[in-house]
Amino acid sequence: MRDLEDKVLNKLKEVIDPELGYDIVSLGEIEEIKVEDKKVYIKFLPTTPLCPFLPFIYSSIVQKMEELGLEAEVNIDYEGRWSIDRVDPEIRKKLNI
Repeated sequence: MRDLEDKVLNKLKEVIDPELGYDIVSLGEIEEIKVEDKKVYIKFLPTTPLCPFLPFIYSSIVQKMEELGLEAEVNIDYEGRWSIDRVDPEIRKKLNI
């Protein structure tokens, strides 16, 4: 099952957050991935609960999972707190933060 989770994670790296211009994995927006048979559960933490791009990101996640032959259940975590500490160190350097 780990191979499939790795494929899911790599596919999610193709989803770009339009606000910041980097993928949602490197930005630390993926909190959890669970794969069961042909279904994947993804917990997504947006950089802000009022992000105007949430519908776009949500549909992009679903589309990328369909490309893997998986049905996606995406849970958007509105109560969690995203912070810059979640961002990949290389991306932080590029953003000068």
